[in-house]
Amino acid sequence: MDDSSESGSRTRTRRAIVAAAIEVLGRNSAAPLGEIATAAQVGRTTLHRYFPERSDLLAAVVTEGLARLSRAGERARLDRGTGAEAFLRLCTEYFELGDLLSLIFTEAEFTEDPAWSDDELDREFFAMVARGHADGTLDPALPVEWLQSLLWSQLYAAWSYLNEHDATRHEVLVLLTNTLTKAVAPPPG
Repeated sequence: MDDSSESGSRTRTRRAIVAAAIEVLGRNSAAPLGEIATAAQVGRTTLHRYFPERSDLLAAVVTEGLARLSRAGERARLDRGTGAEAFLRLCTEYFELGDLLSLIFTEAEFTEDPAWSDDELDREFFAMVARGHADGTLDPALPVEWLQSLLWSQLYAAWSYLNEHDATRHEVLVLLTNTLTKAVAPPPG
């Protein structure tokens, strides 16, 4: 086997372990490493070869989490359309990151990690809100920090609802976007 195929295989295995960790820990932050290994379809020995300590795996989860949030922000195209349209696109993109964001909400160590501060995404979010205030699609009485908190709290509510009720992802996403559309709109008149 040449080095490039071995390297590709190692990269795929590492990605599978990190993805499994996000999925498993997003549902149960105290899940044992064996459960993560099973979800990644690798043995515990293989998992430990890639991540000798749980903290090593969690650091990789933080790195992957930041990358996923950044890609979601890029897909949402925050600099296009009205502020409200961009806000809802971001909401939709973040909704697809349910396991990751559920993990972040339940594990303070993730948001306390200095790497977690994504100033670029914050700047883009703040610019989007300023545009929405100026174009009249976001209620100017709602400060940017409030809108950011509203987005996160409603995403959490949506994932909780999805896990606790007999509803499809699409149904919950419609509920979420309808709720946020009404919550951020300027008052009539």
